[in-house]
Parts: sequence; C-alpha cells; structure tokens
Amino acid sequence: MNGAAPPCRIWLCADDYGLSDGVNRAIRDLIERGRLNATSVMMVTPAIGRDAAAALQASVAKSPRCAIGLHVTLTAPFRPLTLHFRPLDGDMFLPFPKLLRSGLLRRLDAERVHVEVLAQLDTFTELFGRAPDFVDGHQHAQLFPQVRDGFLRAVKERAPEAWVRQGGLNLPLTQRITGLKTLLLDVLSTQFRNKARRLGLRFNPTFAGAYDYTREPDFGPLIRGFLKGLPEDGLVMCHPGFVDETLRSLDPLTTQREKEHAYLASDDFAALLALNNVTLA
Repeated sequence: MNGAAPPCRIWLCADDYGLSDGVNRAIRDLIERGRLNATSVMMVTPAIGRDAAAALQASVAKSPRCAIGLHVTLTAPFRPLTLHFRPLDGDMFLPFPKLLRSGLLRRLDAERVHVEVLAQLDTFTELFGRAPDFVDGHQHAQLFPQVRDGFLRAVKERAPEAWVRQGGLNLPLTQRITGLKTLLLDVLSTQFRNKARRLGLRFNPTFAGAYDYTREPDFGPLIRGFLKGLPEDGLVMCHPGFVDETLRSLDPLTTQREKEHAYLASDDFAALLALNNVTLA
C-alpha cells in the first residue's frame, strides 16, 4: 500500500535582520512560532551587535532547524566596513540601480567587493561564533555582474560549506516571465549559478518572493502563488517587520512588512502550508 507523499521541505527566509529593532523583533517572533526556518543578518546596519545576535540565537534555540545566514550589504544607504571600498556615493555604497549599471558596464572592482564581503563574513563569525549557514545579498546585489565574482570567491574562502542564494526560477521558459523584476533576477542568476557551480558552492534550486512592494498588496494571495509548485529546498524570501523610526529612516519598505508579519503569524498561513503539503520543519 502506498502512503501519502511526505511533505516538501522549503526554506522561508526573512531578510534584513539587523536593520532595525522592529524588524529584529518581528523576525524573532516568527522564528519562535515556527513560521520561519531561515533569516539573513546584515552586518552594516544600526540594529546589529552582540545583544541582537544573542537574542537571535536564543530564538533559534527554540526552533533548532532554523538557519542563520549573512545578508551581504553593498548598497546605500549603508556604509562599507572596509576603508578603500569604491565606488561610493559620498561615504555610502551606491544605490542599487547605480551599482547594477556599474557592474553591467564593467566599472566595478571585483577585488574590492571581495575584500568587503570577507570583512562582513568575518564580522558575522565574530558575532555568532561560527560561519553562516548560507550567504545572500541585500537587494540581490550578489547577482550583479562583477559583484558576483568577488562575492562568490569570498564565500568560498570563508564559508565553503555555506550555500548561496540564487534568484532564478525552476520553471519552463514560458512560465518564467511573470514580471520585469523576476525576469531580471532570472537572467542575472544564470551566470551566478554557473560561477557558483564551478567553485563547488551549493545554491537553492529555485527562488520566489519578489513582488512590487510599493503597491502594498495583500500578502496572502502572493504567498499562495510563491508556494505553487515549489520543489524541495526551494526558497521563498520575505520581509516581516514592525515599523519604527529607524526603519522609516533607512528603507522605503515599511508598513508592508507588518502585513507580511501578520499573515505569516496567522492560522491562515499554517493552513496554507498544510494544503500545499509543505513544511518548514
């Protein structure tokens, strides 16, 4: 007799831990509820330090299958850890459109990216007492031309057992064009995957979670679409948070974070996982 198929385990990753105290609290709350099994941590933001790292580790101890990764940050309004990182906008990283354009035009220095990513990896290891479980990038900058070269080389040197995040879809070509943003991530991820494979680095088989935050849509229907057809170890990105003054001063994604938190904490989300035979455990 054939039994029911086992649940498909996916990664549901909350980005931006360390951005603000409100974001940190929301992420820890969902981890303790068993509604997240990964979060990636920023090293150049105001709400990261030994206390925030210890609080995250305490939450993860209550949900031991939750992974902690590094959210490499290379875009404004944040500042580099290394002294000689270039190009800059004043004393800050470039805004992400300018960083992407500079990479496409081959105007970046992959070695300076490499040194900055090494510094962020070393800071993570100092705070958490170990290398990250995975490494991804704020605003998907790890996928950009030239950036990906320095990024992947740094991960290979400091955290070779970690997996890295790619942003492509594991779908037939006709189903990939779901929007300009997802198409761009898919294109950028092709070279990223090829380079990661050559270095022997693991990566997620598929990616979901990108949408137009500015329209502040209902998150429930969105995540239903993200889960559809997701394979084992597929990754869904999310951005839960509670709005505070620090968040308002640093990021345009504010009240939508509270909508994401509310849905992920709800009974509706638990029912959605069961309906799709998906588990975070």
